[in-house]
Amino acid sequence: MANIDAVTLEVTDPSTARSFYDTALGLGDRVRFRATDAPSEGFRGYTLSLIVSQPANAHALFDAAVEAGAIPVKPVTKSLWGHGGVVQAPDGTLWQLSTSAKKDTGPATREFDEIVLLLGVEDVKASKKFYVERGLTVGRSVGSYADFALPSSPIGLGLYKRRSLAKTVGVPAEGSGSHRLVVNGDLGSVTDPDGFVWEPAGA
Repeated sequence: MANIDAVTLEVTDPSTARSFYDTALGLGDRVRFRATDAPSEGFRGYTLSLIVSQPANAHALFDAAVEAGAIPVKPVTKSLWGHGGVVQAPDGTLWQLSTSAKKDTGPATREFDEIVLLLGVEDVKASKKFYVERGLTVGRSVGSYADFALPSSPIGLGLYKRRSLAKTVGVPAEGSGSHRLVVNGDLGSVTDPDGFVWEPAGA
């Protein structure tokens, strides 16, 4: 069964990026950094999510990220499915901070339960087929969304129609150039139909 061990964010200044993430989100070695000057404009076609156990934690992570230099995109608000907000890190990565819980059950912390990578794709069916052919098992698949069953993976993976994902996080769907993202897992060295690059976990 495939796992995602880490994601590598391609950034202009890895040292500055590492400082932000260590200060604001505390992600450890699940997020890595690589220097690049590849052009990248607008929506990069993906988001990373921190799934937390209660609304107070989403607020705490949101506030810490903004204090450390992130741009607030959508404040943490209540919705039909729970609570969530969106920030853009200084390197340009969009982070969703969310919980399905409606109420707090304890003091606020910056702990999170799960990291999920959502890839914005043009054709969910085609992308799903690409990953299934490489050994991934579909967990849920509803309309413009699908995710994969990765029970032992440090990072979850989902597919979302690109325009739907952009609308969800509150940004225009248009974008061009590099995704500035490499997925480190055990699919080998592959590139999916939307140009998302995978490299071996130890690369």
